[in-house]
Amino acid sequence: MPVLRRVAVNGTELNVAIDGSGPAVLLLHGFPHTWELWTDIMDGLSDRYRVIAPDLRGFGASSPATSGYDAAGLAEDAAALLTELGESSASVVGIDAGAPAAFLLALRHPDVVRRLVVMESVLGGLPGAEDFLADGPPWWFGFHTAEPRLAETVLEGHEATYIDWFLRTGTLGDGVPSAIRDAFVRAYTGTGALSRAFSYYRALPESARQIAQGVATTRLTVPTMAVGAQPVGTALERQLRPVTDDLTGHVIEGCGHIIPLHRPHALLELLKPFLAGECTTTA
Repeated sequence: MPVLRRVAVNGTELNVAIDGSGPAVLLLHGFPHTWELWTDIMDGLSDRYRVIAPDLRGFGASSPATSGYDAAGLAEDAAALLTELGESSASVVGIDAGAPAAFLLALRHPDVVRRLVVMESVLGGLPGAEDFLADGPPWWFGFHTAEPRLAETVLEGHEATYIDWFLRTGTLGDGVPSAIRDAFVRAYTGTGALSRAFSYYRALPESARQIAQGVATTRLTVPTMAVGAQPVGTALERQLRPVTDDLTGHVIEGCGHIIPLHRPHALLELLKPFLAGECTTTA
């Protein structure tokens, strides 16, 4: 069972789940998740790795924060977290909102990131996702970034219904275990929790600038795996291929956006050989 710790980084405190021993693997969740997103993945990796899964800045049981939700800010939180936990390097896995932070961490600190896995996200600032975005970004991007506090005001008192929509859609209707669903609903209930979650979306233009500036002068040199499902598919892989030296791409068929909960065993079949340095490259 994971142990929960409070770890101070960059002026805030992160709630961090830690399990196992060995080389470090850092797991970065997205919206509307907490560290519990990784429950099955932690169980599957903890026999060989020290698996570290924080609630991102301002999310879940981490302390409220008024700023730092851009990709670079979250990346620096991740770097500081590893330092505080005594880890000089780690393999890093990010999904959704966690993927841009994981990407920038690897781009800026290749000495810290041994291997990188990014899933079900598109990276603002990089071309290649035009087909995915042909009809515009997903509708909730605009809703979450609309007039200040509009989304919070509309959703207050209806958070469970809203979160349930994402969980059903992200698992192609299958849903998630009730205990995890309840943890997510608790984490995103209240205007303060919603505002912090939507701060990630409101920081997307700045995150895109950070990514564009980064790849203008630096290539991603660490071994990288892009994993897609429905709806992102191969879009992230296409974005990464021109700027990455060593890229593996996979799509998990019959899997929704919330890969670690919907198809954890299929994900572990990809993660285990990749983290161990075995070849998993696909055409």
